Amino acid sequence: MRKNGRRSDQLRDIKITKNYVSHPEGSVLVEFGETKVICNATIENNVPRFLKGKNMGWVTAEYGMLPRSTNDRMRREAKSKQSGRTMEIQRLIGRSLRSSVDLEKLGDRSVTIDCDVIQADGGTRTASITGGFVALCLALRSQDSEEFNSTEAIKSYTGSVSIGKVNGEIILDLDYDEDSSAETDMNFIMNDEGNFIEIQGTAEEGAFSKEELDKMINLATSGIKSIIDIQKNALNSYE
Repeated sequence: MRKNGRRSDQLRDIKITKNYVSHPEGSVLVEFGETKVICNATIENNVPRFLKGKNMGWVTAEYGMLPRSTNDRMRREAKSKQSGRTMEIQRLIGRSLRSSVDLEKLGDRSVTIDCDVIQADGGTRTASITGGFVALCLALRSQDSEEFNSTEAIKSYTGSVSIGKVNGEIILDLDYDEDSSAETDMNFIMNDEGNFIEIQGTAEEGAFSKEELDKMINLATSGIKSIIDIQKNALNSYE
């Protein structure tokens, strides 16, 4: 039996709180069970040098874990001394969120999504992508005017979830204990059309079969569909 009596195909309780921080153009607290991430989206009226004069915007992300987000205090990372894991995750978040936006519709705007993990219990990257998308949408909504339509700028909803093989069983949305003992660990990023944006997968112990891969894909597809429904409810609520 999984923690809290979850079934193998059951997500943790997922909650998205909008406008969690008052200063950013878009802000949410996203909770996947005990994993909690603050996602703040900032809009600046400039773009990276390689996009100057192209009338095209940009979306990027930064990711970090606060010192007591885990059981033991970790050192605070300086940007110049980020670990390989941190850099890999923030690039993944940036790629995933860029895929959801029509960059030409952004004009000369850059959006930076800061994902700060305040409590970690597995799945911090999938929570960051899920919450980061909602923060991105809120930020773009703040720019709505006669010249800019945020609805046209967003191409598709984007959500993410982890899948693992633990004790021979394929399970959805792993917490830390499950992730640390998984024989296979995968992360899926998909859009609301059911198409894949990115898949990360590693066989930690042994290998996995084509049949098991198909089961992981099907489980991820249904899980992300539910996650996107949660995103839509959060964005459409008046809280």
